[in-house]
Amino acid sequence: MKDLMMERSIQLFAQKGFKETSIQDIVNELNVTKGTFYYYFKSKQELLMDIHLQYIERLIENQETILADKTTSYPEKLHSIIFKLVHDIEKEGLRAKVFFREMRHLSEEHLEQIIPKRDRFKENVQEIIEKGIEAGQFRSDLPSDIVTLGILGMTNWSYFWFQPDGEKSDREVAAIFYKMLVKGIQSQ
Repeated sequence: MKDLMMERSIQLFAQKGFKETSIQDIVNELNVTKGTFYYYFKSKQELLMDIHLQYIERLIENQETILADKTTSYPEKLHSIIFKLVHDIEKEGLRAKVFFREMRHLSEEHLEQIIPKRDRFKENVQEIIEKGIEAGQFRSDLPSDIVTLGILGMTNWSYFWFQPDGEKSDREVAAIFYKMLVKGIQSQ
């Protein structure tokens, strides 16, 4: 029931927004009582926190699996992470939308748990860039922190426009992003 409650809440938060969705909306959607809600969550804020934690922890777990692979080059690792981010939006678009759009509604206490995890994800991407520079696999004339923020900005905002059943697949969008990053957009 807890997982179902989270899934339906994600749908409501994505559709109506966190502030505009009441606990009553959530329980009505599931045809349960408020008591059922409070059995699993102390508050709507705690529910939002659980959604955020699940999302970012799964992203970090996938990312660290890619990082640990000693058989792939840094460009391949970067491509895999870009693909995972875009693919995740295809797979869990509403969860990504809630994560990015509704983070502003987390309490300071909850942000103190989420922000270090979000920063860790960013630092892992930056580490790939920096190690790729050291290995001569990426250009050394671009600051790794700005490159990292560019990658994350590009991929994270795709939740807003990417349509999984649209003209381009997640794999194609990730390949385009990767080519833009690694090869640039200037004609040769």
